[in-house]
Amino acid sequence: MPDGALPIRVYTQIPAGHRWLQRYQGYQPAFACVLGFTETGLIPGISAAGATPDDRRYTAIADAEFLSQGCQTNPQYPLPPLAAGASPAIITRAVVETLSLPVYLFNAGLPQPPSVPAIDLGGTSASCLTSGNALALATVKNLFEQGLTWGEKLAQNQPSSYLILGECVVGGTTTALAVLTGLGIKAAGKVNSSHPQCNHAQKWEIVQAGLQAARERWGVGEQGRWGAGEQGSRGDEENVHSNSPGPLGPGAQGPPLELIAAVGDPMQVVVAGMAIAASRTTGVMLAGGTQMLAVYALMRDIALKYALNWQPEQIVVGTTRWVAEDPTGDTVGLAQEIGSVPLIATQLSFVTSRYGKLQAYEQGYVKEGVGAGASCIAASLYKGWKQTQLLQAIESIAERFAN
Repeated sequence: MPDGALPIRVYTQIPAGHRWLQRYQGYQPAFACVLGFTETGLIPGISAAGATPDDRRYTAIADAEFLSQGCQTNPQYPLPPLAAGASPAIITRAVVETLSLPVYLFNAGLPQPPSVPAIDLGGTSASCLTSGNALALATVKNLFEQGLTWGEKLAQNQPSSYLILGECVVGGTTTALAVLTGLGIKAAGKVNSSHPQCNHAQKWEIVQAGLQAARERWGVGEQGRWGAGEQGSRGDEENVHSNSPGPLGPGAQGPPLELIAAVGDPMQVVVAGMAIAASRTTGVMLAGGTQMLAVYALMRDIALKYALNWQPEQIVVGTTRWVAEDPTGDTVGLAQEIGSVPLIATQLSFVTSRYGKLQAYEQGYVKEGVGAGASCIAASLYKGWKQTQLLQAIESIAERFAN
């Protein structure tokens, strides 16, 4: 499918990305959003997904309520105030409401239960990754098993279509950087954020502290793949997909579930399990940028480590143009560093929007979240929506929200 046919562009693994799009054009997907929380998101200045640390504590709960209920006169948890821009939940709600997409909400670990029905996976919020002890290993293993179970269940409901797996975790691009680095991927300076200018130095300092604490706790050596330095490239694909010990030599591979327990968040391991299981029978679009590239790298390591059957060709990462072309990050370079996964983005533009809060996306604010990019890709694939229909549907929600 030529890029010009629909407002969708494939940025990496281009032939495989186009094959995936052609395979699932015209099908109605289901949308699953996995909600989680990490105290990393409370660090001052780490995220713009909520103006204050206290606002950010409730961002995922508010996004879930809006995604489920839409505009309400008196929401229990109003969408949090932002420095600029509007919540990406508005974009996703516009698509799922207009196209009546099935929506499943999962609580992987929140400070308190969501205000709308959600499937509780028995997880917990994560401690700040600087502790090197973000989650109990037993919790991580349980969440992974829950992800496998629910991925299979959701796929059974979509046998010939695909699943969109989204997330809402404030501070999640920082835990993503920690996981990517721990997996041996050169991600420093490449990740995104909800700020117009990515706070790379702050993220890297936090990640270095967390991985150092994790090495001390888990006993993974300095030359292991939990190193916090710039060494540790993935190397070639032969190393990734074989039983060889990888580019850093024998014993270099730190266990992936322990890595999540050390510096991850509860969403990551759930979505990894869901995508591994679902890929066996249906298509999967990982909905997001940096965070979902980290999930893909994680699931690849888990599948290799535990010899799990999965179908990588069934999986793509779907995001927004604002993430894929973020001048303060390098999403395309990060996807290429990881290798083997197509990075796809909606070409949705808010340049002509009549709402300043939407135009702010064009200045680099917010960029993505709650499956916004993937939902727009799905609208174009399912119903052929072009820029005009996307903008019309989103502004309809924005108008109700403003009143």
